[in-house]
Amino acid sequence: MRYHYCPKCGGRLKLNEQLEKNKPICEQCRFVFYQNPIVGVAAIVIKDQQLLLGKRNSSYKDKWCIPCGYVEYDEDVYDAVQREFNEETGLQIQPRSVYDVQSNFHNPKQHTVGIWFLADVVAGTLAAGDDLDDVDYFDTHRLPELAFPTDRMIINKLKEGRLIR
Repeated sequence: MRYHYCPKCGGRLKLNEQLEKNKPICEQCRFVFYQNPIVGVAAIVIKDQQLLLGKRNSSYKDKWCIPCGYVEYDEDVYDAVQREFNEETGLQIQPRSVYDVQSNFHNPKQHTVGIWFLADVVAGTLAAGDDLDDVDYFDTHRLPELAFPTDRMIINKLKEGRLIR
């Protein structure tokens, strides 16, 4: 279990009768604390068959990723990908379509579900910001070390579809 106390009353959480680790129950108020995945979004921006990647400065420091971030509680996923991409790259985008959805298991403390969007740049100036120290376009022949295994899966799919070289 990741959490030990109830967010409603502060009572101690314990595993339920079926010992389901993702549904601990409060011993005092009987609140079931569902531990669901967090949703993340990423924008795939391609220029001249090269993919825009960002060099991380926080978790997974100095490794590269498709610019991404978390969806806020009351935020639409399309708004979230535009906000996150702008915060990290200085670019404003227009999402075209959902390209892929994957479960991310690289962080044992937090299961996430990622949504990758194909997107077009509509304004802004490319500059690293927020969780990134650098941004650049890459082809698959000179990829830097990637932070996330799911980004590698997405890149392989993009390459197979001839969207990048």
